[in-house]
Amino acid sequence: MKKVLLKVEKLKVRANQNEILKGINLQIKEGEVQALLGPNGSGKTVLSQIILGNSKYKITEGKIFFLGKEITKSPPEKRAKLGMALVWQAPPAVKGVKLSQLLAKISVSRGPSFVRLIEARPLLEREINVDFSGGEKKISELLQVLSLNPKLVIFDEIDSGLDIKRLEKVAKIIKKELIGKPPHQKFGGGGKKVSVLLITHWGQILKFLKPDLTNVMLNGKIICKSKDFKKVLMVIKKYGYEKCKRCPLLASRP
Repeated sequence: MKKVLLKVEKLKVRANQNEILKGINLQIKEGEVQALLGPNGSGKTVLSQIILGNSKYKITEGKIFFLGKEITKSPPEKRAKLGMALVWQAPPAVKGVKLSQLLAKISVSRGPSFVRLIEARPLLEREINVDFSGGEKKISELLQVLSLNPKLVIFDEIDSGLDIKRLEKVAKIIKKELIGKPPHQKFGGGGKKVSVLLITHWGQILKFLKPDLTNVMLNGKIICKSKDFKKVLMVIKKYGYEKCKRCPLLASRP
């Protein structure tokens, strides 16, 4: 039986006196792929920031557990060392530092896992995200994640700004190099399979990655869960997010 890797329990969060998250419950098991869908402003990105320890937001209630240990008040660097990683929707440019230099510094892999990606090679000797296209930024973020040997990866809107061809390419890299594989499998490493949380607004990437469970978030709450991502996408396309909370087609309630 798979163990629970991440557990978010009754989480409430405020920022500037506004309650953003209103009692979030979320569990992700080892090797599991979950999706979190919702409109802009629903709280998806805030949840990802809270899980990774961003102190900008205030937790007023609830707890976060990782690997069975409570990390609600742990700093971001501790969470990263435990095996959490976040792929940013809009990563910043870093002038004066080549991507290869960063990867060499942060890599905990037994082998240069990023070198085998053909898409990576033209980026390695360029300054990080400087004049990168949207697709190149996504590849850069993926390379950094692969080098960190994570146990959990949160992708925040990795499908934003990509056309269908580039989206399929990014999804193939995630599927081949990350999902369902122990870290460093090809380089003699061990460990449990990597878990993934896909945060997305429009859900197109789910057609390529096929999550085990899909969560729908609205107004700071996870209002529905379903094992059938196709059904969820169909409901959202047909009715919109506002009707999700009372739509009879979704499989279950949280």
